[in-house]
Amino acid sequence: MSIGLRTDAKPTELVLECAAEPLAVMARLAGSGLFGDYVVYERPGSWTFAGGTLGEVVLDADAVHVRWPGLPLAARPWSGRPADALREAFAGSPIPAWNAYGWIAFEFAVPRPTGRLAHLIVPCTEVRVADGRARITGEGAERVAGLLADAAPVAGVPSPVDVRVDGDAYRAKVAAAVAEIHEGRYQKVIVSRRLDVPHSVDVVATYARGREANTPARSFLLDLGGLQAAGFSPEVLATVDADGRVMTQPLAGTRAFGAGAEADARTRRELENDPKEVFEHAVSVRTSLEELHRVCDPATVQVTDFMTVKERGSVQHLGSRASGVLAPGRSPWDALDALFPGVTASGIPKPDAVEAITRLEGRRGMYSGAVVTASHDGALDSALVLRALYSEDGRAWLRAGAGIVSASTPDREYEETCEKLSSIAPYVVPR
Repeated sequence: MSIGLRTDAKPTELVLECAAEPLAVMARLAGSGLFGDYVVYERPGSWTFAGGTLGEVVLDADAVHVRWPGLPLAARPWSGRPADALREAFAGSPIPAWNAYGWIAFEFAVPRPTGRLAHLIVPCTEVRVADGRARITGEGAERVAGLLADAAPVAGVPSPVDVRVDGDAYRAKVAAAVAEIHEGRYQKVIVSRRLDVPHSVDVVATYARGREANTPARSFLLDLGGLQAAGFSPEVLATVDADGRVMTQPLAGTRAFGAGAEADARTRRELENDPKEVFEHAVSVRTSLEELHRVCDPATVQVTDFMTVKERGSVQHLGSRASGVLAPGRSPWDALDALFPGVTASGIPKPDAVEAITRLEGRRGMYSGAVVTASHDGALDSALVLRALYSEDGRAWLRAGAGIVSASTPDREYEETCEKLSSIAPYVVPR
């Protein structure tokens, strides 16, 4: 039985002691079969499960589809910025206090996009786990409490996916991008490769196994409209709190991690002293600051934690934090629009890099887009969709890229994709 659209149910709230590990709780809820669509979203110290569909906003290239309780499904054309289409759709919500969860495709930033650009739900049921307590709100709270009582670590034996394939094709793409950089067409571009998984996958078990081995900035697990994904995002794209404070965390510059203390220390020194990696990071931070200046009070824009090393599963990155306060008249959707797609997942200048990616790779979909949560009070949190597994229509795949600049070499950039794919490839659990 699925928990779907209900307009006659009175929302309830339960707060329970939760002895089980939050990861086990999220996996138990996701694999329970009680919900149709769902999203799991982990932030530092807090996990949220959003299940069932009370409201829904789906943005396609030609129309926005909106469903609210008590109202008929509405579909209308849109024009202009896709972020404005989302803002207007949620502004029309009849639900006074709502939280929305979902994803945005990379093509959200393409001038003439095709396909699905975003899918977000306002759930029937939310479960938030933090500090040993579970807060259950919405429909079916008692039933959900029963699931929490028997949450246990997820079973499943991974079948590692070989990441060292498609080398020649990817190296050729990198060489083409380097040539275009030397021609002055752009400064940096992220070139990625797709790795098909040769068997069907258990997405929930893969999430559980992979989360045990990763140290993400955010993690996520979702099933929306038949598209499933599980990932361990290394990077915050944009957060906006209810008071309008905006933060982004560009990561650029990569080396392998997890080979032992001595090897990790050596690669860390390489990362911190490699001119190519330092340049790649510095230009990414500069771009993030320029984007924040477009939507924030300029006097509030700043950089902190400049070029510190962040350990993210099988890799380590150079990372910085850029922040500001929204200018009067600006909304969280404006902040998301300014920072999307992430500079570290697209390139510099962004419009030229996006054009090159579309030409070199075709449609990316969720990869290098964002998983997003938004709220009626103006808060928004989003993470880059990287280090993820995707599954749809019986097919599963992984994807990873590397930042290409004038000093890039095809062999090193291919090796970087292998390092990044190793954050998820060893933990794929067959179905």
